[in-house]
Amino acid sequence: MRPPWSRRFACFDQVALRDDGARAVVRVGDIAIGAAEFVVMAGPCAVESERQVCATAEAVAAAGARILRGGAFKPRSSPYSFQGLGIEGLRILQRARAATGLAIVTEVMCPEDVNLVSEYADILQVGSRSMENFALLEAVGRGTRPVLLKRGMTATLEEFLQSAQVVVMNGNPNVILCERGIRTFDSVTRNTLDVAAVPILKSVSRLPVIVDPSHAAGARMLVPPLARAATVAGADGLLVEVHPAPETALSDGVQSLTFEEFRLMMDELQPYIALASGLREPELAVAERVS
Repeated sequence: MRPPWSRRFACFDQVALRDDGARAVVRVGDIAIGAAEFVVMAGPCAVESERQVCATAEAVAAAGARILRGGAFKPRSSPYSFQGLGIEGLRILQRARAATGLAIVTEVMCPEDVNLVSEYADILQVGSRSMENFALLEAVGRGTRPVLLKRGMTATLEEFLQSAQVVVMNGNPNVILCERGIRTFDSVTRNTLDVAAVPILKSVSRLPVIVDPSHAAGARMLVPPLARAATVAGADGLLVEVHPAPETALSDGVQSLTFEEFRLMMDELQPYIALASGLREPELAVAERVS
């Protein structure tokens, strides 16, 4: 039985859930996002140094992460904040991948940089500020790298899927939706995690859905409980900020987990992942049958 709101999303035919219930699986090497595995992407908000990134890559890989996140180009609200290392940051991420085997996800900020970033990254992130940068969406749509599309901080779910539709219409079907919290009237947290977005998106869209609890919380103590909530809500994975020394981080240290905190979170997530996997068995069976 289709949910009552499904008709509102039917116009997004390239990303809408089909009648057969088959879900898209985005493959990055041997990683299948949207399939049976719960995929965790983790790493620093910003690439600061090779030592920082490689140490983080080793720690998150040991704890169970499959993909390393790290910003080489950093869109910041303040012009006085650290803006990233640029191309050198991409090279550092590449060396971390060679050392650990982790895939790389990093942000691309403008259409002109899509080919450059694609040379280094396995997944291109379109950040929340760029969700409605349609020139960028068209450019990553013409590319071959999977796209991690973050929901804009004031975007409705319809607007979110509209942006995903633009990417797929331009030829790239490999889109991962990322709920990262939206801006509300509350000022206690950085943003408000819209956990209902996960089951809603999965009821109307065939695309994988992951959650970024770090940006939703803005405080590291809230990241593990929000990660658990996202897992049980049906998310296909997480995007988590981890730093070797959050107190000295050049970007988002207050919401970054230490290595030990990340390891504990991953351990504590296991029963929730098992529970969510059991709840998803019927939909995974459909995906398996169709593929």
